[in-house]
Parts: sequence; structure tokens; C-alpha cells
Amino acid sequence: MSYTVKQLSDLAGVSIRTLHYYDEVGLLNPESVGANGYRYYEETSLFKLQQILFYRELGLELSEIKEITNRPNFDIQSALESHRKSLQGKLDRLNRLIATVDDTILHLKGKKEMSKRQLFQAFSDEEQEKYQKEAEQTYDPEIVKASNKKWKAYTAGDKQRIADEGNAVYEAIVEAIPFGPGSPQAQAGIERWRKHMDYFWTPDLNQLTGLAELYNNDPRFKANFDKMDPRLASFMQEAVEVYVKNLN
Repeated sequence: MSYTVKQLSDLAGVSIRTLHYYDEVGLLNPESVGANGYRYYEETSLFKLQQILFYRELGLELSEIKEITNRPNFDIQSALESHRKSLQGKLDRLNRLIATVDDTILHLKGKKEMSKRQLFQAFSDEEQEKYQKEAEQTYDPEIVKASNKKWKAYTAGDKQRIADEGNAVYEAIVEAIPFGPGSPQAQAGIERWRKHMDYFWTPDLNQLTGLAELYNNDPRFKANFDKMDPRLASFMQEAVEVYVKNLN
């Protein structure tokens, strides 16, 4: 069975404009084009589009997805198994965080005893090691390893100072929200954030954009930003897009 752009759009919940763009950049080309100019997609395109959406969910750029899915040895089943492993890792960590929240609520109500160590069990070094391995599967392993090595080299005092500075950076960005993502206040906040990232690693402009997208799209990161302001993650993504555009 063949699918028109409209049919594929309705089936996948992706806009027709997006499908046209995927065709233009060589990410998802139709199997044929009719005399009337209509694009027609076969079943294989459905599976490829699913892969594209999975990789987008994991924060990859379209250029990276194109390079991966257009490889001659690309195997959909292996990719799905990799997606499942990555998503399961995220789900497991979310479940551990939820369990810690529930236990802490019961503790505060006097219904359950928790040791001081249990309060931070979901954020322990062991959990961070698991998160590092998961991140290495999703992002550049060398960057992840270098960032973790750099962080572990800091003293406890350094880590607290960096954390306090980071909170100040994000608070400044929150204060800039009423002025808009392209405002001088917001752009100054993003510049401070970019410099703050040097404590961990120094992202290029593409990576900076990807990081802002990750903050807004990954439930774990967004949950932290929502504690400061529910608008912060999406605002940062918009402000970083302006910042990168201005530098380009």
C-alpha cells in the first residue's frame, strides 16, 4: 500500500511541511512521485519515519539522524533494541526518583522512617555512574567521560560554588522571561550560561542548541527547571536559538 504525504502526515502526527522538509534534505524521500507531483511512500518509509522520530526524541540533530539512518548497514531491529535500552534506562531512573519522592513525603508525614542516606539514594554516585553509561550510549562518549572526569576532580567546596553560580545564572534567565528570548537581558543570561558550562565542558554552537533542546525535551532535566519556573526550559531553548543565530 502506498501513502500520500497527507496520509502519512495523519498517520504519524507529523506535519506535511515537516515531511516536505525531510524530503528536501534527503532524510526521508518518497519511493515515487506521480505525474501529478504527489509524493508516494511505501511501508518501509513508515518504519524509517518512526526511527527519525525516535532519534529526535533522544535529542539528535537531523544531520546526525540522516547520517545514521542512511548508512548501508543500518538495521532497524538493532536500532529499536538500542532505543528500548536507552528509554528503559530513563524510565528506571524516573521510577527511582518517583519512589524517593513518595518515600520522602511519607517520611515527612511521619508514616515512614528514612535514613539521611536514603534521602539522596536516587542521586548517589552509583546512580550517577549508571546515568553516565546511559549518556555515553546517547551522546559522544568522549565528551561525557571528559565532563565526568572534570566534575569529579573538583573539591566539595568547588562543587557547591559551581552549583550556587549555576542557580544564580538560571535565576537571572527566569527574571528575563517577561522581556522575551531576544531581549538584552535574556541574551546576557544565555552568555553567562554558556560561560558557566565551561566548568563541565565547552560546547560548540550546535551542541549548545542541542543542550537547550535536551533541557526542554528530556523529562528529567525539564523537571528540575520546572522547579525554578515552568516556563524556563522552553524559554531557554528559544533564547539559545536567538543567541546562536546572532553569532552565526
